[in-house]
Amino acid sequence: MRFLVKRLLLFAAALVGVSVLVFAALRILPGDVAVVMAGTNASASRVAELRAEFGLDRPYIVQYLDWAGGLLHGDLGMSALTGRSVAAQVGRRAAITFPLIVMSLVVALAVGLPLGCAASIARSPRLRGFLHVLAIAGGAVPALWSGLLLLLLFGRGVGLIGLFPSQGFPAEGWSGDPVRAFASLILPALATGFVAAAGIMRYTRSALDDIASDGGPVDMAMACGMTRTQAMLQVGLRLATPQLVSVVGLTFASMITGVMVIENLFALPGLGALLVGDVGNRDLVAVESELFLLAAFFLILGLIVDLTHRALDPRLAAGEEE
Repeated sequence: MRFLVKRLLLFAAALVGVSVLVFAALRILPGDVAVVMAGTNASASRVAELRAEFGLDRPYIVQYLDWAGGLLHGDLGMSALTGRSVAAQVGRRAAITFPLIVMSLVVALAVGLPLGCAASIARSPRLRGFLHVLAIAGGAVPALWSGLLLLLLFGRGVGLIGLFPSQGFPAEGWSGDPVRAFASLILPALATGFVAAAGIMRYTRSALDDIASDGGPVDMAMACGMTRTQAMLQVGLRLATPQLVSVVGLTFASMITGVMVIENLFALPGLGALLVGDVGNRDLVAVESELFLLAAFFLILGLIVDLTHRALDPRLAAGEEE
């Protein structure tokens, strides 16, 4: 409980720090937010109107407390461009982005874990060398390039084998046509997942090789009658799980930036397109809340990985007690 309380307090402090940084980036740094939102050719009266409308004429501390209080109550503010709630816009776009990230992670695990295990278990130097080169080459391929390649191969209407939708997302969303909505995310998920799989493959192979080089657990399992493959998969992989959980968590977080690029390529109206559009349209009030939500997501993911890692590896708790 002491560890949990400590981590939660650090998480709360990090959230406050992130909110201050995001607020300062759009308020304290050189430049007037109202002038940026209004445009360079706007009149002074229009700028003053925007400053009064969004409370930019008040002291900074009052603006921050008002914004932070709204965040605590789930109020992300109103978009200056559309006049709609930022929370509603983010919720609608997140219904596309987060399923895409989850699908990409499933692809990365389904490809990276087996290949990483095979790279560690394989006895043939040629096979190990091939898998090693495959992992390096896969990690060097940009998600944008892999997405273009998948479009040319499997995109409906533009590819050699038109199996999946090449662009767009159903206007009615998941509730209207879930099959079509799922199909529209397959190619983007493959493009992001294949690149992330290379990293998981390298980390899996490295973790298993380290455990095998120690000799103790794997050799003991083999002495009990297991084959080397059985010992590596049943004992070595279980011992490597805490480390792999951290890697998967970091991979999941890094997929957010990769997904933003893929969303633009496949014309998906997700969070990436929303953030890019709001920045381009100078809707900085919405950008402020959207950046905070992204940062909060990273912090939440880090907290979950930290707690999971400790739960899976009792040695961490034993080390602190000593």
